[in-house]
Amino acid sequence: MQLAELSALVLCFSLLIYVLLDGTDLGVGMLFFWFSEEKQRELMSHSILPIWDANETWLVLFAGGMLALFPAAYSLVLSSLAVPVFIMLLSLFGRALALEYRAEATVRLRRWLDRLLAAGSALAAFTQGWCAGGIITPQPDGSINLAAIMSGLGVMTIYMLLASCWLRWRIGDSVFPLAGAHAWMWWVITLLISIVLLLLNPSLWLQCWQRPFGKLIIIMMGLFWFLQLFTLWRGNALWLLIVTLTLITMTLTGIICAVYPWLIPGQVNLYQSAASSVTQQVVLIGAAVMIPLTLIYHTWSFWIMKGHHQK
Repeated sequence: MQLAELSALVLCFSLLIYVLLDGTDLGVGMLFFWFSEEKQRELMSHSILPIWDANETWLVLFAGGMLALFPAAYSLVLSSLAVPVFIMLLSLFGRALALEYRAEATVRLRRWLDRLLAAGSALAAFTQGWCAGGIITPQPDGSINLAAIMSGLGVMTIYMLLASCWLRWRIGDSVFPLAGAHAWMWWVITLLISIVLLLLNPSLWLQCWQRPFGKLIIIMMGLFWFLQLFTLWRGNALWLLIVTLTLITMTLTGIICAVYPWLIPGQVNLYQSAASSVTQQVVLIGAAVMIPLTLIYHTWSFWIMKGHHQK
């Protein structure tokens, strides 16, 4: 494995952990649109505390790592996606503000903070998908990028599916009936959006299929879609959460497999945009220290707060 490939692998890992963890948080925030009882919302906000504090650390590791390891790609992405990236960061700030202050707010202010939490979460999720879709399927003629829009909606729905699974497992009976119904609904919507995205950009998954590892990923994705349906039907909350996390991981892995070795398909690959070997070595040494420490912190935080959602 070359140094540039190892650097890209570290960035992909940071992005994956961020998507899995903050995707759950954003999904829970978006579900505030449907869970209106204050007791339910309080339990929902408490449930994400164990995975809340260090989530943006993974986003910083990804963005900072991209700047240090692949500066040419970072510059191109930021210049072409400056507006959605700014909207995403502003939305994440609003979401964090609402969650941090809702426990101390008056009843009237809490209602507005809850709306801000839901809207900020939805906008952040949409812009993340929009950015991903814009990079993978650019529209050089300036026309409306339908694939990017559908990617944004797809990220929103998969986050809400993940959040529904999380709530079924983390909280249980107090919100179980409504969370279960949402899990079914978002599973169906996510599947439909995935089919639309496949039809809009079939070449992406065709490229993935042409590689031996990609064939395995696509086959496993199909199996896990059916396994997810089976766990939804059986109602096993823990296994449903595990299957959903695995399916998201395999989807991201399949996309990476399809676009490799491109960082920005058709424009910049990881070898062209890689920083000097000395810079990569220094950054990778730092990542070898920071990533395990962050994982340990996440684990410790989850263990300490494991019963906090019941308060």
